[in-house]
Amino acid sequence: MRILLLSPPTNSVIKEVLGTTGPPLGLAYIASMVRDAHDVKIIDSLVEDLTYEDVKRRMKKYDPELIGITATTSMMPDAYIIAKIAKKENEDVKIVMGGPHVTFVPERTFKECPCIDFIVRGEGEITFKELVDAIDKNGDFKNIRGLSYKDNGKVINNPPRELIKDVDTIPLPSYDLLPMDKYQADGVKFGTVMTSRGCPYNCIFCSSSLQFGRRWRGHSRERVMKELKILNEEYGIREIEFLDDTFTLNRKRAVDIADEIKREKMDIRWSASSRVNTFSRKIAKAMKEGGCHTVYFGIESGTQRILNFIGKGITLEQALKSVKDANDFGLNTLGSFIIGFPDESKDEVKKTIKFSKKVGVRIAQFTIATPYPGTRLWNLGIAKRIIKSFDWRKYTTLSPVMKLKCFPGDTILKYLGIAYATFYLRPKEILWDLIKNRGFIMKRIFKNMRGMMNSLRAV
Repeated sequence: MRILLLSPPTNSVIKEVLGTTGPPLGLAYIASMVRDAHDVKIIDSLVEDLTYEDVKRRMKKYDPELIGITATTSMMPDAYIIAKIAKKENEDVKIVMGGPHVTFVPERTFKECPCIDFIVRGEGEITFKELVDAIDKNGDFKNIRGLSYKDNGKVINNPPRELIKDVDTIPLPSYDLLPMDKYQADGVKFGTVMTSRGCPYNCIFCSSSLQFGRRWRGHSRERVMKELKILNEEYGIREIEFLDDTFTLNRKRAVDIADEIKREKMDIRWSASSRVNTFSRKIAKAMKEGGCHTVYFGIESGTQRILNFIGKGITLEQALKSVKDANDFGLNTLGSFIIGFPDESKDEVKKTIKFSKKVGVRIAQFTIATPYPGTRLWNLGIAKRIIKSFDWRKYTTLSPVMKLKCFPGDTILKYLGIAYATFYLRPKEILWDLIKNRGFIMKRIFKNMRGMMNSLRAV
C-alpha cells in the first residue's frame, strides 16, 4: 500500500518562540514498522511551513491508500481539516489517527470528525502494523489490541495493548523520511532522541504515564549510541534533545550514557529532563563532561500543598538542592512552573513566582494548568464541571480553559505575565543572557510576551 503519515499544518507557540520545531518522532517510528512491506512517505507540515492547500496537492500527487495523522490536543482542529480534505479527494482512503489526545477520547474524536476511520490508542507501533496488515489482506479488526474503530455507526474500543517490554526491538526511527536539514535553531542542526518510555509517577496534569505506561523501559546504552551516531555522522547533527520524561530515572544508566558519549568523543551538545528527586552531583558531573549543556527540571510549584495536590512527589528542599548541584557543575538549569490549579490561591501563585527566583534556575518556563484529556486534571475538571472550553486550539498551556476558584474570568493571565516579567527583567538575568547567549533568551521571551500582552488587554 501507499501510506502517508503526516503532522498537519498548525500554529505552534514553540515554533513562534524558538523559530523551529522538532521532528515528529512518533511518525518516524511508525514508518519503520511498515516500510519494508509498503511504500511510506512522511509530511511534517509544521517545519516545512505547509498550508492546507500544500498538503492537499501532495496528497493528490501521492494518492495514498492510508493516511496516518498525529496531533496533540491543540492541533486537533487542524487534523480534522486534513482528514476532511483527504476524504473529499478520495472517499475510499482510510484515515488513522494516533497520539495522546485521541487515545483518551476516541468516542468524542469520532463524533467531532466522522471522516476518521481508526484510532490507534497508546503505544502505537505494533497496533499500527497489525492494522495495516489487516487492511492490506482484507482481514478483520476485532483482535487488534489498542485499536478503536466504527462498526455500523457504533464505536468499538478493543482491549488495550500490552506495553512493549524490550524497547530495543522497536526499529530505529526513519529519519531518512524526514526533512532533517530543516530542523535548525540559529543555524545549528538539531535532532531529538527518546532513550526511554514510561513514567512511574502520576502527576495530575500529565498524560505520558498513561500513554506509555507507568513502567519505565529504557533502551540499552548500545542502542542509544547507535542512534546518536546516525544523527551525528549521517545528518551532521551536533545538537540533541533527549525527549525522555525523566532521563535520570535510572541514575546509573544516565551516567553510563553520558560517560559513553565522552569516551566516544562525539561532537554533540545535548539537553535532557530530570526530576529533582532523581538528580545528584554525580549525575551533574557526568552529564556536563558528556556534553550536556541544559537540564530541565519540572519544579511546578513554590508551595508544598500544591506539589502534594498534583502528585509531584517532590519537596521544595529537593528542588533547591538539585538546581544548586546542576548550577555548580556549569549546567544551564531550566525550571518549569505551573500556575492556575482549580483551588490554588493568589498567595500560592505569588509564592510560586517568588520561588522561581529563589530556587536558582537560569531559565524559567511558566504555564497555566491545562486539563488535557486522559489526565487526572481532566477527570477532575469533568467531574466538577469546571472546564469552560472544549475549543482544542486553546489547549496550549497559555490560555485558561478552566474555571478557577480564586481567579475569575481570565485574570490568571495577569499573573502569567507578572511571572515572566519579574523573572526575566532582573538585571542579573539580562546580563547573564547577554554574556552567555548573546541575548538569545531575552529576544524570545519578549517575542512571546508581546502576544501575552495582547491577551492581557482583553482581561
